[in-house]
Amino acid sequence: MSDFNITGMTCAACQLHVEKAVKELKNVDSVSVSLLTNSMTVQGDASSEEIIKAVEKAGYGASVSGEEKTESNSNYIEKEEELLKDRETPKLLKRLRSSLIFLLVLMYFTMGHNMLGFPVPVFLHENYLGLTLLQMILAMIIMYINKAFFISGIRSLKNLAPNMDSLVALGSGVSFLWSLYIFLKMTILVKEGNLQSLMHIYHNELYFESAAMIPALITVGKTLEAISKGHTTDALKSLIKIAPKKATIEINGTTKEIDADDVKAGDVVIIKSGDKIPVDGIIIDGDGAVDESSLTGESVPVDKTAGDHVFAATILSSGYFKVRCEKTGKDTSFYKIIKMVEESSRTKAPIARIADKVSYVFVPSIIALSIMVFLIHILNGALVVTAVERAISVLVVSCPCALGLATPVAIMVGNGVGAKNGILFKTSEAMEMLGKADIIALDKTGTITEGTPVVTKVKTFKGFADSELLQIANSLEERSEHPISKAITDYCHEKDVSSLEIDDFKVLPGKGISGNIDGNSIYAGSLNYIKDLSEIDDEIMTSYEEIAEAGGTPVLFAREKEIIGIIGVADTIKDDSVQAIKAMKKLGLKVIMLTGDNEKTARAIANLAGVDSVVANVLPEEKERVIRELKKLGKTVMVGDGINDAPSLTTADIGIAIGHGTDVAIESADMVLMNSRLSDVAAAIRLSRHTLMNIYENLFWAFIYNVLLIPAAAGLYGFITMKPMYGAAAMAISSVTVCLNALRINLFNPYKDTGDKRSFGAKNIDLNQIKNIENNNEKGENKMKETVKIEGMMCAHCEMNVKKALEAIDGIEEAVVSHESGTAEISLSKEVSDEAIKSAIEAKDYKFVSISK
Repeated sequence: MSDFNITGMTCAACQLHVEKAVKELKNVDSVSVSLLTNSMTVQGDASSEEIIKAVEKAGYGASVSGEEKTESNSNYIEKEEELLKDRETPKLLKRLRSSLIFLLVLMYFTMGHNMLGFPVPVFLHENYLGLTLLQMILAMIIMYINKAFFISGIRSLKNLAPNMDSLVALGSGVSFLWSLYIFLKMTILVKEGNLQSLMHIYHNELYFESAAMIPALITVGKTLEAISKGHTTDALKSLIKIAPKKATIEINGTTKEIDADDVKAGDVVIIKSGDKIPVDGIIIDGDGAVDESSLTGESVPVDKTAGDHVFAATILSSGYFKVRCEKTGKDTSFYKIIKMVEESSRTKAPIARIADKVSYVFVPSIIALSIMVFLIHILNGALVVTAVERAISVLVVSCPCALGLATPVAIMVGNGVGAKNGILFKTSEAMEMLGKADIIALDKTGTITEGTPVVTKVKTFKGFADSELLQIANSLEERSEHPISKAITDYCHEKDVSSLEIDDFKVLPGKGISGNIDGNSIYAGSLNYIKDLSEIDDEIMTSYEEIAEAGGTPVLFAREKEIIGIIGVADTIKDDSVQAIKAMKKLGLKVIMLTGDNEKTARAIANLAGVDSVVANVLPEEKERVIRELKKLGKTVMVGDGINDAPSLTTADIGIAIGHGTDVAIESADMVLMNSRLSDVAAAIRLSRHTLMNIYENLFWAFIYNVLLIPAAAGLYGFITMKPMYGAAAMAISSVTVCLNALRINLFNPYKDTGDKRSFGAKNIDLNQIKNIENNNEKGENKMKETVKIEGMMCAHCEMNVKKALEAIDGIEEAVVSHESGTAEISLSKEVSDEAIKSAIEAKDYKFVSISK
């Protein structure tokens, strides 16, 4: 993947032309161009030289952004700062200052002298030819200062890809050429001595001030727009600024200060009170309180001691400790947050495609409309000067910029607000889709509950002593990494229980574990697992139900075919879970809990948490099937943290990973909650809806502006006469308004209850429909299977894009996608055409190769 800086883009049409030019290269898999950051990300094997040449051929400039992405950590922060550096505003400010100096002089003569009677040198008094010549020279100077409009606009016209600069160049150029014609006409009138006609056309038919004011006013707008666009990345810039530059490491008992970039994994870093932590690592000595607000948005410091993990860019508020470095530079959580926010802003939300489609034909349509307006006025008997004025006004009042900026500026600001609160959207699509969600599916362990269960009850049968059961349990469970196993072994360690030698240890996911002790087969697990191995009598069932009804998870132990005891393990609900679920329901969503627990335990937890419905006894592989069923009812969000949640996170319309979760879950999700708080789900939904509303406001303004002012410029409203300079001013204001409206998102508090129950056409889901979803144990043996070969997939995120695209096709029940093998194994419930599969893959910018049965 390579990043490029793009120059010369001025509107959404430019963005689309650049994308199209690069996409046509043979070895390019996908292209994402951002008008907001003037950048481009390209995936594929095409060389930088080929890509730059294609962009330049399309009429724009391109350069590699710093260096192509590598694994090097050296100066990574400086590279990010360089990437976000505002190169546009300083250039525009310089142009604007020069333009305004000459424009003020021009306006003094055209308005000050002609309209208000301001004095002029004696040799220019009533010297209409001299005054006109002076206006022409000043206009030429201003047009030269803003020559970028003319170079880009004319080049775009030559490439048959007109953009906003083309409109400015045509509007200003036609004004100048018309005025030049009038100037030549005036010289003839002077020779003829026709002073009355000379004075009339001087006051009524010259447009040199318009020729100058059009590019000058557009530059004013572009400058304000650039400043506003710069502010949209303030959140990201502030994140980068807090990156630590120095680190103190311990070498052979002595300390040494070095650049943070030079710290290596395994180094011991000394952290004192007030220091920024430069690496991700584990505390090996000392304790203290750490301010993690840079990562989580949580202002309350977190107490840390030996064995706890700390993260780069957080601050030790008080205390002292030594940290063994585990990750540095680009591998740290801090850097991943920066890249996630940055890359999300480069992606395109589905709603932006509306503006893209309009922008692609907008400029050519406006040029055609301008010609039509000129001809219609001429045919209706209007003066040529009037027809020219109307045509020029149509050109300069039309604003494709506002359309192009409507979505990306709002997405960028929304991403920044999310990042400051520990809510990270991986793509713009995730931000848009979350606000339209109907159903929230929550994994129980680690999401609703703390994920750190404890033993609540030990019950033995058949004359076994508690100590015997615990010794067997400890021997078996210490081999497992499951949270329930850890709870049992921790309890045994507290009781100083020893363990026995065990052989033939096996793990059966979603069911239990087994092993061999002293020649006897030992089993531990759920009721469904153990009941197939041993008889369940009334005493055992009563004990089982008591634990389950109290919200605990009963773990049954059997030796050979005899049940010897039950250990009850309970996981406490997180402090904010109940309020968070209430908030989600208040937002109009149906909240479902998915768990592998038995029905009674699940119901007990569900009642305490306040969810609408619960699906229990779900094996890890069955969660995905439940999510697919829920998706049939409405847009579904899945929230989880474990490896077993990864498939369902990918299958859901939006997958949300809890920040403390596994790397696999985080990689599979569309969003990450750094705080690991369930309340952040409701906050993210509010933020998504607010951002989406802001986008709708921007698009409405962009469309209504053009709908109202283009007819006004064309002269359709008889009571309004729009001069070209007024049209240019309106065009400038339009883009600035969109940017300023987007910046209002910075004032939004996503944790404040806004009272919005339903939004953006979300469905009203019947709760009975959800309750009818039962665990589906079909493995899909009877379904048709096909293998699709695909090129261009680079990572797990690519897999997720292809998976969602394929599973959205009617008839495809499941798609198992691998970027490593470049394949998608699909299960079909009915015939699906190869063309439909090909179209779905290519719509996501991947290459369809072949399909086999």
